[in-house]
Amino acid sequence: MTIQVETKDCTALSDAELSEMADICADGPAGYDVGLLSKQRDEWVLNSQARESGKLLGFSFCTLERIGGTPCVLIGLASVKRNGKREQVLKAIVNDQLRRAWLAFPDEDVLVGTRLLDPAGYNAYKGLEDIVPRPGHKATGEERAWGRRLAKRFGAEGRIDDRTFVVKGDSSPCGALDHEALKPDAVDPEIKKLFQPLDRKRGDSLVVFGWAMADDLAARVGK
Repeated sequence: MTIQVETKDCTALSDAELSEMADICADGPAGYDVGLLSKQRDEWVLNSQARESGKLLGFSFCTLERIGGTPCVLIGLASVKRNGKREQVLKAIVNDQLRRAWLAFPDEDVLVGTRLLDPAGYNAYKGLEDIVPRPGHKATGEERAWGRRLAKRFGAEGRIDDRTFVVKGDSSPCGALDHEALKPDAVDPEIKKLFQPLDRKRGDSLVVFGWAMADDLAARVGK
């Protein structure tokens, strides 16, 4: 069976759907519950759900917007069920959001930004360019500024270290992309080092962004 992704306005989400999402989150360490998910319904514009045979396998709150004139896909709280198809589910959700970005911002490069809890979350950025932070790269002044802009957009203004891109938590669950690798040993050790400063108990996260180039977006839509 193929994985189907449906994206709808958050205002159309039912309480039953939120309960399904909470059930997925129960498998992971992020600590997302129905109460937090209900708040996301009010704070975000879109919700993407990946299903197979009607069964929910992953979801993401997101929005398409411009920040300072730059087209952006912003991924908020998201979670992928811990099963053997988790990588396919993550790819399907991201591809659907990039397809919508191409429709909303044709012929423009688009910034894709989120917060991550685990190194495996970098899999969401496969195929994107100029990913920040990344191993061996010293962020430029403009890239550091983007880190601060995104932290502000995610409700964490003043809590980001714009050199490491680590956002200090406030001891409450962080609305980030919650994804873990099926085979953690296969994750790049250099990527893992970027997460070493995080205090998971405090709710720290890593702001990450990359660029979906206009030509690449068009190619994805054409598939």
